[in-house]
Amino acid sequence: MSAKRSPRSADPASGPSTAGTGEGTARARPFPGRWTGPVVGLLVVGAALGAAQLAAAAVRSSPPVVAVGDAVVELSPTWLVETAITLFGTADKAVLLAGIVAVLAVSGGALGAVALRRPSVGFAGLAAFAAAGLAATRLRGADDPGAALSVVCAALAGAAALAVLLRSAGGTGGAAPPAGADGRDASGRGPGGTGDAAPGTAPGPVTDADTRTPGADEGRGARRPAGDDGSGGPSAPAGGDGSAPTGAGRRFVLTAAGVLAASGAAGTLGLRLPALLGGPPGRPAPALPAAAVPLPALPAGTDLGIPGLTPFSTPADEFYRIDTALTVPRLDASRWVLRVHGRVERPFEIDMEELLGLPLVEADITLSCVSNPVGGDLVGNTRWLGYPLADLLRRAGVRAGADQILSTSHDGWTCGTPTETVMDGRDALLAVGMGGRPLTHEHGFPARMVVPGLFGYVSATKWVTDIELTRFADRQAYWSDRGWAERGPVKTMSRVDVPGDFTRTAAGDVVLAGVAWSQHTGIDAVEVRVDDGEWWPAELARTPGADTWVQWVAETRVGPGMHAVEVRATDSSGYTQSSDEVETIPDGAEGRHRIRFTAE
Repeated sequence: MSAKRSPRSADPASGPSTAGTGEGTARARPFPGRWTGPVVGLLVVGAALGAAQLAAAAVRSSPPVVAVGDAVVELSPTWLVETAITLFGTADKAVLLAGIVAVLAVSGGALGAVALRRPSVGFAGLAAFAAAGLAATRLRGADDPGAALSVVCAALAGAAALAVLLRSAGGTGGAAPPAGADGRDASGRGPGGTGDAAPGTAPGPVTDADTRTPGADEGRGARRPAGDDGSGGPSAPAGGDGSAPTGAGRRFVLTAAGVLAASGAAGTLGLRLPALLGGPPGRPAPALPAAAVPLPALPAGTDLGIPGLTPFSTPADEFYRIDTALTVPRLDASRWVLRVHGRVERPFEIDMEELLGLPLVEADITLSCVSNPVGGDLVGNTRWLGYPLADLLRRAGVRAGADQILSTSHDGWTCGTPTETVMDGRDALLAVGMGGRPLTHEHGFPARMVVPGLFGYVSATKWVTDIELTRFADRQAYWSDRGWAERGPVKTMSRVDVPGDFTRTAAGDVVLAGVAWSQHTGIDAVEVRVDDGEWWPAELARTPGADTWVQWVAETRVGPGMHAVEVRATDSSGYTQSSDEVETIPDGAEGRHRIRFTAE
């Protein structure tokens, strides 16, 4: 029972009272403040993501963010996917995942602000996000059956975090009543809801017994500063705005810190758990054997060694990567099996041990992506090691009419390759190595397809686990189903690497250099011109065959100012690149690459 208070009277000796007014003492910071709700929402998102990462790692599945990202890619129109690749190149996946996390953060912050006043809305929002996550996992449920579990764990962790944070912020799991400028709610009660003064304030008349301090100050009307708990103890340190955190505020900060720590620990453990559980090795086991008939070293003069010119052989860590897998599949080579079936006489399965025991061959092959714009860098060249795909198909016995090889990746992506192209004698491989080393996980470990002369979307299935012989009339592959051409032969293309676009160089003699390619057809000539003048032939480097790109070089003399360089290639069929520009959809870009540089 509180003491009966009498109206406060002025004390001429002591002057106006400052107790609870914020004048001369630290005043309580109203709680919850404007940022409390968004902070709650962000912490709930963090708790959900951390729990999802841990649960996904425990069952060797994909976290919900990846499942949602897969759904976005799956449902996006082709033009949007192409735009993303054009804008971000090989960073498109990182940008997509970062965008999903950003949307979750913004949505979580907004939802937290509402939940502080209406908790039911917060829990309903969590349920809606969980439903969206479960719907996303169903798109590829057969390939990732454990993905739904991580969504459920994320929802439960988020709900638990929301309940704890709301209880800490509002005292009952709901929001505290709106506070006025003096820290009291609309009914005149303090944050504690008891009718007592808010910490650090004096809401009503007080008696001398309430305000006088002991000792020397007694009898002079000196006021005792109110403590944080309203008991008259020492006040808490003031914040940067002269206010002091309330007890409820400190309680919320401690709770928030605990939620943040738990979320971070769960996420970190989830990232490290695969290694702790003995995840698949970074390299195949056993080691790759030598080729049955090794290729000779690259001929002298294959790489011109010009600074700024793309090297003839592309290192694995610089080789372009365009695929639909938002997280790189990490398969165990000892458990990998390839199934060959469909319209064949003798379906069979082959594992890595058997594959590596076959007579492997080497081939120098340039791969290029259909999404590569004119002058783009989604192209690379290396020496591959693998087993001839044609020999695999002969073992299976392809039936008449099976004009499509429908290959499937571990992550469910499909690719349709013309059967006749693989069987015409070219070096089409089931590859297990690149650049003299085993495949990396990013580039298809433990096995992938490589077919020279075709764009990757119809030939270069990574993490391949299934090959079905079928017909184009019966089945459509992933990109063909989205409007791309069924058969994607590469197009003759050339590029200027030196000088770089919009760079500066010294006036006078200038070296021009670049690469050109027309896989399985070959390049016969490359021509360049400066400032729309006459074309003149460039010098071609040597190549090991028609399935790779070729470097070219030319020299010219220019005066000061800005200049333009244009290049065109002629392939072995006699076709010369046209100036007509064609977009990448539906079967690859066309046009001549043109750069500008300034001579000084």
